[in-house]
Amino acid sequence: MTPDRDINAEGGKFRPLTRVLDGVDRAIEWSGSLIIFGTLLAIFLALLVNVFLRYAMGDGLAWAYEIHAILFPWLVAGGIAVASVRGHHIAVDVLVQAFPRQVQVIFSIAVNVLVCVIAVMVVKTSQPIINASKFQRLSEIPVSQYWGYISLYYAFSCMAVNAGLNVVRALLVRKSDSKDAQVSYS
Repeated sequence: MTPDRDINAEGGKFRPLTRVLDGVDRAIEWSGSLIIFGTLLAIFLALLVNVFLRYAMGDGLAWAYEIHAILFPWLVAGGIAVASVRGHHIAVDVLVQAFPRQVQVIFSIAVNVLVCVIAVMVVKTSQPIINASKFQRLSEIPVSQYWGYISLYYAFSCMAVNAGLNVVRALLVRKSDSKDAQVSYS
């Protein structure tokens, strides 16, 4: 649930702040997109080379079967980052849309504060599991599974930052003098 990104778009007093908020969102979305592209490319190339070697040489790369254990969590984390910025998450907002704009803004603030708290708690409570993963090694790749697990930090940190930005945006909508400022839920 995110407030509109163009609060007082006609040059209002919040425009410099909204540009900064939008810039942070673009950085999160760009990093998530880069992670998605990189992991998909690496997984595809590893599987392609493995298939080629299996048919051409009779034996493939053993590590190509394990590389997904490190890369797939990053693929999901990148998707979470992009989805949180774009607002492409599961939401049922039929009842919320029936309320007046001010109630929608208050509801948006409450939901985003809750998302931020949950994301921060996931980052905080996952630390023992991530530390334990340092001792888990894949059989064919001499890499710790820690490198896959730290994607949790990235994904939930991005969610927390995005939810915090959405709270600021909702507060700006609330303070906005413009009657055109709307709260959108996507």
